Amino acid sequence: MRRSMVHRKPYLPEKQCPVCQRPFAWRKRWARDWPQVVYCSERCRRSGRPSARHA
Repeated sequence: MRRSMVHRKPYLPEKQCPVCQRPFAWRKRWARDWPQVVYCSERCRRSGRPSARHA
């Protein structure tokens, strides 16, 4: 049965991105820094932070 081969991770912690308002889940890459992770992507991080040029 092929359906049992699907690997799902329903119990990973999630956060909501303050820029796009979408939920994103924990990734192994963020294991050390999960409390400091705020944005779901580099694009959201860049657009969420006030620009230094306008400050």
